[in-house]
Amino acid sequence: MTGKTDLKNLTLPALEQFLQGKGKERFRATQIFKWIYQQNAHSFEEMSNISKELRAELAETACISDLEPEAVEEGSDGTRKYLFALADGNAVEAVLIPDEGRNTLCISSQAGCAMGCEFCLTGTFKLTRNLTTAEIINQIMAVRREFDIRNIVMMGMGEPLHNLDHVIPAIQIMIDGNGLQFSNRRVTVSTCGLVPEMERLGREVPTVNLAVSLNATTDELRDRIMPVNRRYPLRELLRACKEFPLPGRRKVTFEYVMLGGLNDTLEDAKRLLRLISDIPNKVNLIPFNEHEGCDLTAPTRAAVDAFHKYLIDRHVTVITRDSRGGDISAACGQLKGRLKK
Repeated sequence: MTGKTDLKNLTLPALEQFLQGKGKERFRATQIFKWIYQQNAHSFEEMSNISKELRAELAETACISDLEPEAVEEGSDGTRKYLFALADGNAVEAVLIPDEGRNTLCISSQAGCAMGCEFCLTGTFKLTRNLTTAEIINQIMAVRREFDIRNIVMMGMGEPLHNLDHVIPAIQIMIDGNGLQFSNRRVTVSTCGLVPEMERLGREVPTVNLAVSLNATTDELRDRIMPVNRRYPLRELLRACKEFPLPGRRKVTFEYVMLGGLNDTLEDAKRLLRLISDIPNKVNLIPFNEHEGCDLTAPTRAAVDAFHKYLIDRHVTVITRDSRGGDISAACGQLKGRLKK
């Protein structure tokens, strides 16, 4: 594939430009785009409504990449974890979370991560590189060959907003009516709090959902467990959340990983409520998933229930996320880490 243009790196407008550079009609781009994303074409030969001449020309200068999982684990609750080996030897993970016909796929945006959050296993791999647009999209396409996917969450390995040059085109392909045809309501991008990049995301794809990994209610604790907070402290982060151009009546999702004895008290719940009260919000409580090499502990069930009840009683939309896939290397990076050993 060296030297060839991978068409899965191109949005529809970019594909139009690519073909116009070859003197081809604009409508050919839509035909090819549909072949790739709606017919799952792996080669130009399959594109029967494209002339043989154009197919031959494309085969010389372009390619259609693909990913096949190197390993798949299935949990007793139906959660499936996929490990994808990339062409350069790096590996990333995606997780399919089943939910009565509303399957959610959590995908990766980087090989490793530079953010260094204390509770996150992926951060221990450090950042190797950004994924290309094609590598992001190919995770979806590989899983979609087996399962219907309703929701996409960019919350796997890596910080999506640290790779916006590839994440934004990937989102545009996901929500394109000629592409993967996901409703923009069903695509969520998660961030640990890169404020300037949140502003860029809001400008360029303001229709997607925003999830913010908050995890602490004081700068002191957040500085410790999330180094990004030293650059963009809570005040700046919450201002950016307030200004994010959410369409309609949508809300910012605040992800809150509950850590035993650190951020799981009623005082934390009270502070959390104060911090987010002037932002359209919903809260995902995530009991910490303990893993090797990390001294942090899971909260007690009683602490989780009390925190949840405090927020619910004050009319916050809150979900306590069940630990899914607990029997299959559930935390991001666990499957990769285990297979590396």
